[in-house]
Amino acid sequence: MSLDHGSTDAPQHAAMSQFSVADNCLQIGGRALPELARAVGKTPFYAYDRAVMNERVSALRAALPAGIHLHYAIKANPMPGVVEHLARLTDGLDVASARELRLALATGTAPANISFAGPGKSAEDLEAAVASGVIINMESAREMQRIAALAEALGARPRVAVRVNPDFELKSAGMKMSSGPKPFGIDAEQVPAILEAMASLPLQFMGFHIFSGSQNLRPQAIIEAQTKTFELAFRLSQYAPSPVRWLNIGGGLGIPYFPGEQPLDLAPIAANLADLAQAAATELPGAEIVMELGRYLTAEAGIYVCEVVDKKVSRGETFLVTNGGLHHHLAASGNFGQVIRKNYPLCLGNRVSGDTLEQVNIVGPLCTPLDLLGARVSLPVAEVGDLIVIFQSGAYGLTASPLGFLGHPHPAEILV
Repeated sequence: MSLDHGSTDAPQHAAMSQFSVADNCLQIGGRALPELARAVGKTPFYAYDRAVMNERVSALRAALPAGIHLHYAIKANPMPGVVEHLARLTDGLDVASARELRLALATGTAPANISFAGPGKSAEDLEAAVASGVIINMESAREMQRIAALAEALGARPRVAVRVNPDFELKSAGMKMSSGPKPFGIDAEQVPAILEAMASLPLQFMGFHIFSGSQNLRPQAIIEAQTKTFELAFRLSQYAPSPVRWLNIGGGLGIPYFPGEQPLDLAPIAANLADLAQAAATELPGAEIVMELGRYLTAEAGIYVCEVVDKKVSRGETFLVTNGGLHHHLAASGNFGQVIRKNYPLCLGNRVSGDTLEQVNIVGPLCTPLDLLGARVSLPVAEVGDLIVIFQSGAYGLTASPLGFLGHPHPAEILV
């Protein structure tokens, strides 16, 4: 059933069909939401459903060519239980800090299947990366020299890849990570000189990391970017000090957040990747092709749950005041990259349907008008104690939010 209660003549959210409804209550991990809330012992909380993640990875495995390795980007959701679960389902992990690296290593994932990215790695970051033997995605010539100095000091020969800032972008991406001046990676035209300099350093060259954008729902845009990614890797490989053994093509696969958006069609992307992988077998023989995904693996598996603590009418508009807000879920408030604020899909989790609907604004407890979780949303008539559910909350939720703002309690997390 669709959990969108908006006007039928307006664009609708995609149906949140990853979760079932029984006895008019949302079911998460096979449990009714009120029961789960009692088990957690408090609201607000995030809940992540293992089964939804399992289904997403299985669907990817079925669609993508067999030679494509799936890696999970921990930054999307670093809850230890989530990382442990996805480490078992995928072929490797990507980290962006020494703390994430420790989390990745604790899963038992082999260092050779962990990559470390980020444009401003600290001394602690690089020391941990070199000592552990993971693949370090180098972001600049200076970083290469820092890694080489550490290698000499530690008597190590670290694995490195060049993160390339290509001269193209992922069109219609939610976040563009390439083309033009960027803090990420080394401009493609500078890479040949970097590769030449690397030949005299105590580094193991592995290959390239080429990531052009994220959160894209247009198959043709992803196909174009991936095709250009492989073509660029083929060209740059001619300057490499040794054969390319590893090519990380990033991710970019989007999920539907807002009205009018529909789930991404993987079929044409997978068909094109099959052709590209076949070309890579000739151009980069023996190279491991990695697709690194974060949001796409976890976002739809997660919900954020907060409780209505007050209901009031102000000049003709009804407000549901909750104990959750932007300090817990910055993205849902529209303050994490949105230009024009749009509602995430949401529902009344303990009473999904009702004969009578009302239009409400859902707000949090903070002393700022930015603390808005839902604007003019149609829901069954709500009362104090009801549970508001925000879908698509399994990525860039808790740890991407200003938890310390105004000193309110932190939410709980549960993996079910």
